[in-house]
Amino acid sequence: MTAPSQHPFDLVLRGGTVVEATGRARVDLAIRDGRIAAQLRPGEPAEATMMLDMSGRLLLPGLVDAHAHLREPGLTHKEDFASGTQAAAAGGVTTILDMPTDEPWTDTPELLRAKMAMTMGRLHVDVGFQVAMRRDTTDCRALRDAGAVSFEVFTADVPAIYRHDTIDALAAAVGRIAAVDGLIGLSPGDQSLIDAANRDPTGSIAAYLASRPPLAEANGIARAILVAADRGGRVHIRQSNSALGLDTWQRMRDLADVTIETTVQCLLLTAERYTDLGAAIKASPPFRTDAGRLALLAAVRDGTVDIVATDHAPHTPAEKAAPVAHFADIPGGLPGLQTLLPCMLHLVGRGDLTLGDVVRVCATNPAVRFGLLGRKGALTVGHDADILVLDPAITSTIRNEDQRSKAGPTPFAGLTFPFRLDRVLLRGRSIFTHDGVSTSATGLVQRPNSG
Repeated sequence: MTAPSQHPFDLVLRGGTVVEATGRARVDLAIRDGRIAAQLRPGEPAEATMMLDMSGRLLLPGLVDAHAHLREPGLTHKEDFASGTQAAAAGGVTTILDMPTDEPWTDTPELLRAKMAMTMGRLHVDVGFQVAMRRDTTDCRALRDAGAVSFEVFTADVPAIYRHDTIDALAAAVGRIAAVDGLIGLSPGDQSLIDAANRDPTGSIAAYLASRPPLAEANGIARAILVAADRGGRVHIRQSNSALGLDTWQRMRDLADVTIETTVQCLLLTAERYTDLGAAIKASPPFRTDAGRLALLAAVRDGTVDIVATDHAPHTPAEKAAPVAHFADIPGGLPGLQTLLPCMLHLVGRGDLTLGDVVRVCATNPAVRFGLLGRKGALTVGHDADILVLDPAITSTIRNEDQRSKAGPTPFAGLTFPFRLDRVLLRGRSIFTHDGVSTSATGLVQRPNSG
């Protein structure tokens, strides 16, 4: 336990059980100036402006979603900073790491600073910003100094100016980012397989699956690790979801400083669901077999997969429902910020994961990997008081009418989980209670730790 200060606290949470990645503890949390100031023995005397009774409740660190698209600027009919961060607050995600594929793509220091300026007074949770690496980007230092959380390197399925689809292009980009100690977010893929599949005239779901097979992911993972080993970069591999990709990862990961993520939807959905859900779940990479899903769950449990994110990629219902000639032409992505925690808690309720697993892969690990160590991802002294309060006595259900994203309905409507999210605190202030989201926008832009 941490000895309390002689000065009164702003808030003390009494009687709860703190859940961390490493275990549980019955402690009272004392908060001052937005941070955890002390962990007190249950009932230990303390002066505070406010006391809240947390008896019977579980206290978790706020989730850190390392992969989300808030769609601003340029695509705000799909989502914007206000709507996306409200959805996050209602789902227990207190920090979002926003991807750069808006309009225009965030690929220069000037665009990054402009994007940050747009957030003023509009964020309901904290947000860090990731930048896109063009093939001709050379001034990585300026991007890092402007506050880039990561440099996103794409190998397929993007405009040519961003596509690092050869070893020399990939190695050059990784080398330039490594020189400024930037974190490299790398999306594995194989453009040649996409091009070959696009020649299929049927435009079927099967053709889409063939365009992005496990072979493409596994090859992308292997190349990412080899280039990182050669150039010395820190690489985080995005969106793994195949058994072949995982096997490749396990065999090669010790060669370099690398981590890997999957998305929560890949822990729940399989390719068979395209039959009934269709456009609602069309995204990239496509969903795999149930055997692959089970292998992915096992990899999350045993620590093979480091991070579970959402790839929150909202589109309007009209965009998703518009007629298209080919399945591949359906706008890719689905909303996830508000349903990350409920979906993970559903897996806890089924016995597939533990609450400690959820904290590890959705809070602690992303905070550490993306340079937020000491601020996010834990409820120890000095960290921001970003706290989720769960009532384990109440079962909840995901409902379409509760969704705050502009994307509207969620494919996870009807899913139940054996908890209720009672309250969400951001730096010690309530931004959500189970009967509504606070109207105050107190979120801040997050930059990675230096060095």
